[in-house]
Amino acid sequence: MDQVMKDWLQESVGKTYGNFIDGRWQESASKKTYPVFNPGKREQVLGYFPASTAEDVEQAVNAAHKAFAAWSKVPGPDRAAILLRFADLLEKYAEEIAYMLSAEQGKVLAESRGEVLRAAKEARFAAGEAFRIEGKTLPSERADVWNAYVRYPIGVVAAIAPWNFPVVTPVRKIAPALAYGCTVVFKPASVTPWTSVRLIELLAEAGVPQGVVNLVIGSGSRVGDPLVKHPLVRGISFTGSSNLGISIHELAAKRLAKTQLELGGKNPAIVFDYDDAEEVAKQIVNAAFTCSGQRCTSISRVIVLKDKAKELTEAIVSEMRKIKVGPAWDSSATMGPLVSEEQLTSVMQYIELGQKEGARLLYGGEMLTHGEYADGYYLSPTFFDQVKPEMSIAREEIFGPVLTLLAVEDEGEALRVANNVAYGLAASIFTKDLSQAYRAVERVESGMVHVNHGTASQAHMPFGGTKQSGYGAFSIGSTNIEFFTDMKVVYFQYEK
Repeated sequence: MDQVMKDWLQESVGKTYGNFIDGRWQESASKKTYPVFNPGKREQVLGYFPASTAEDVEQAVNAAHKAFAAWSKVPGPDRAAILLRFADLLEKYAEEIAYMLSAEQGKVLAESRGEVLRAAKEARFAAGEAFRIEGKTLPSERADVWNAYVRYPIGVVAAIAPWNFPVVTPVRKIAPALAYGCTVVFKPASVTPWTSVRLIELLAEAGVPQGVVNLVIGSGSRVGDPLVKHPLVRGISFTGSSNLGISIHELAAKRLAKTQLELGGKNPAIVFDYDDAEEVAKQIVNAAFTCSGQRCTSISRVIVLKDKAKELTEAIVSEMRKIKVGPAWDSSATMGPLVSEEQLTSVMQYIELGQKEGARLLYGGEMLTHGEYADGYYLSPTFFDQVKPEMSIAREEIFGPVLTLLAVEDEGEALRVANNVAYGLAASIFTKDLSQAYRAVERVESGMVHVNHGTASQAHMPFGGTKQSGYGAFSIGSTNIEFFTDMKVVYFQYEK
């Protein structure tokens, strides 16, 4: 039991917070706040946060727009230095931030620590990008003309983050924006704003100037909509559901604002062959149930050749039995609660639907309500087999700890089933055959493909999807330049 975390929470919860606009903390124009509760101990109020309005958005966007003129002229290495200090501060306060993250989102403490340290890595990579804002000089058709193109920052960026990764996803948006010379208005998910406050404090401590990063907390309808529609916002980086992302893109398209959308997934693990069923099961189970399955890159479908199905099924169940559900302050827990009652209800409805549609519930599927579990939104990890491709649990994003298994005849059917969904974010391929691996990588409709390991990304590699899983420039890696900058082509005639 991590008593230190429990003691820290006892001393730290219940405070009232504001927005951060133009370099200072202030209450919302609405004068109203709302409580945020701990999903692992739902009676515990973590804090009271501003119920912001369009007036707050207006102030924040104007502050960011005003700050852009000076910030965009700061040399790239100087912007990088600030981001490197910010990364150092993330590491310095990693334990405290992890406590906050676990308390508001529910994930176990080991996962929260990993998320904070991953955010520091991504901030450092983004800092390096400030040195690499590259253009190109090209040969001219005329002897007295010099040709080139250069990159320049687009302006004010709206960073709209989800609740499942409330530390790394904001950093994934804010750090590259600052590296490329943009300014930011950041809207966190309304259920996980606590760590966002701490991120802003650390950015200010690292030396981010007044107005360059602004925080506005509130609902999607009262904050997100006016932010997306604001004429001074030139780009929207959004992570969340596909439906909401499409709506944001429609609004942005009306005024030709850029979008970077990281959306949903229904990610397959396609299992052709292996030497060790237990190792494959370990990779799948880890990718399926990290963050209680509330992860856009979670493996949610195992597509396996029939001759391997029985052995792999047994190995997966055996691996799932090792999962211990519990609150973050239980150091032995490996899976936390779901983020909210609403999310728990939604996942339970899918579990009931899967059974009605004829899938076999092999493991889990129950809400945990006894003892300490009664205080939170706990659900046992869940596994279905005898699943058909047309079933809802095989097609729709559940966003919870639910794994399905579909048995197929051959490689061709496996890839058809894998691609027969609206999403295309991440996929895992398990095979001993190198040629088969290459064929699968080419044919699977997915923005990211992992061969012989789970869907774990790295801090310097582009991150994104196809179909309804994403739109615009991939994030994290060097591809960010396509979103945060525009191109200017220069023709320069000189005297011979």
